[in-house]
Amino acid sequence: MSTPTRMPRHDVRNDGIGPYAVFYCDKCDREFRSKPQIATTIAKDVGRKTVGGLLGSIPIVGGIAERAMEDPRHVYALTPQQLEAAWKEVQVNFRECPTCLLVVCLSDFDTQSGYCNDDSPRKGEIAEAQAAQAAGVLKGIADVFGVGAAIRGATQAAQAATASMARCPNDGTLAPAGTKFCPECGTPMVQPVADVCPKCHAELHGAKFCPQCGTKVERAAAASTNCPNCGKETKGAKFCPECGTKVG
Repeated sequence: MSTPTRMPRHDVRNDGIGPYAVFYCDKCDREFRSKPQIATTIAKDVGRKTVGGLLGSIPIVGGIAERAMEDPRHVYALTPQQLEAAWKEVQVNFRECPTCLLVVCLSDFDTQSGYCNDDSPRKGEIAEAQAAQAAGVLKGIADVFGVGAAIRGATQAAQAATASMARCPNDGTLAPAGTKFCPECGTPMVQPVADVCPKCHAELHGAKFCPQCGTKVERAAAASTNCPNCGKETKGAKFCPECGTKVG
């Protein structure tokens, strides 16, 4: 269940208008503020002026009225009812992770899986998306300052390093080639497919000729998935869905 069952960490502030609550994300400490109690401030002002005009000349009554109408502009506390109302104002910005039970903002929550980003089964995918986004921002900054080529070279090197690592098909965790089981969830790892020159062992990245020594690379043709009789796409089926011919 992602709807929060409790309030996250919070405090009460006052900027001179009236008290309001500030709620914090348990992950990143991002702030979400409720509306100040302005209506209370206005009501107190009106009430104070009314009492002051009618009964202010009586010292005892005037003193009692002044104490009864504490100025909201200097109040740094909310009643339990006011705090609950403030929480309802900002609750839409929070979710509760069923695994770690932290109440986090939407930036730290994977709404697709219903878990926080750290506990999501799509953690690897989310990390890749965040890395791609960060890389895009970095590229834009680099181009502005004329260092885009250097950044792109570093990015390509990082991508090559990633391609040479074993990958978990479940959560996307990367580990050195040869790692048999995911260190995070225990799923058997998918090993990287070597794509190197048979002569000098340079990385080919799919090229037909080695960029290092020029050796021609013989690559096996992809197996056809079409029916040999009618040409219909079989999508891996053993018999053609169109004419029934056995495939393979």
